[in-house]
Amino acid sequence: PVWEGNQVWFILGGGAIFAAWPPLYATAFSGFYVAMFLILAALILRPVGFKFRSKLENPTWRRVWDWALFIGGAVPALIFGVAVGNVLQGVPFHFNEDLLPVYEGGFFGLLNPYALLCGLLSVTLLTTQGAAYLAVKTEGDLRLRARRWVQRGALASTPLFALGGIWLALGVAGYSISGEIDPNGPSNPLVKEVVQEDGAWLRNYAAQPWTLIAPLLGFLGALAAAALARGGRALSAFVASSVAIFGVISTVGLSMFPFILPSSTEPGSSITVWDGSSSPLTLQVMLIATLIFMPIVIAYTSWVFRVLRGPVTEEGVNSNNQAY
Repeated sequence: PVWEGNQVWFILGGGAIFAAWPPLYATAFSGFYVAMFLILAALILRPVGFKFRSKLENPTWRRVWDWALFIGGAVPALIFGVAVGNVLQGVPFHFNEDLLPVYEGGFFGLLNPYALLCGLLSVTLLTTQGAAYLAVKTEGDLRLRARRWVQRGALASTPLFALGGIWLALGVAGYSISGEIDPNGPSNPLVKEVVQEDGAWLRNYAAQPWTLIAPLLGFLGALAAAALARGGRALSAFVASSVAIFGVISTVGLSMFPFILPSSTEPGSSITVWDGSSSPLTLQVMLIATLIFMPIVIAYTSWVFRVLRGPVTEEGVNSNNQAY
């Protein structure tokens, strides 16, 4: 229910973007094509690694597939963070007169210092999350090792998150809309004027102080995960790690709102939640489908997790192998 389910959610997310914000889908998936390809290639290694690792008893064979599984987890975690870091800085694209997106950058341009910092933050957060879940699902020495990695990942993510925020405030220019924008206006990113200004990403926090809860959750969740893991409370550490991830992602979203993909070369081509959306009818159909099918998905996913609840023990693995 973990790696298969998460890949399904990843695909579903891409499909939802295609339906809800077609310009965002077209621009992001074409501009980040090489990055997306690397993510998919890395994710392919995971089911293959799980399937083939135990086919032979040879230590070299297993070590190779262990590295394949490591790459399959580390590369997507890094690139997701790198992508977010580039979005915060603005992506080099514009729309032509036919509203076709034109991407002007390259893959190696994505690997800039701030984006790599965001990538490291993503890796530490997901390492914490994975280790916390491993501590819930295992026993003995493996659980102790997982608890130590929860503490390391959580304590590493805290200064990285703080450094990313300071860098964003002092060294990364944000974007703001000059004049009024009609949320019910046409789905055309070119009908507004956008300016690039220092400190623009922090204005939402000044205008809506309640939004400060997002970065606060990012810090407190990570610190709580480290403390709870140290105290042996694995499930609580997993919940705290989830809160930290939610806080960090929410911080990015609240900082950028209403932008979802700003343009660094032609700020007027930046995409917002309103001018990049689909038609009202499309959004209504999506809402109805979500209200019907999302509870079903949550119900059967919860049932699967309930069936597979509890730690994985050596006795359980051996008994299942004998039954098989």
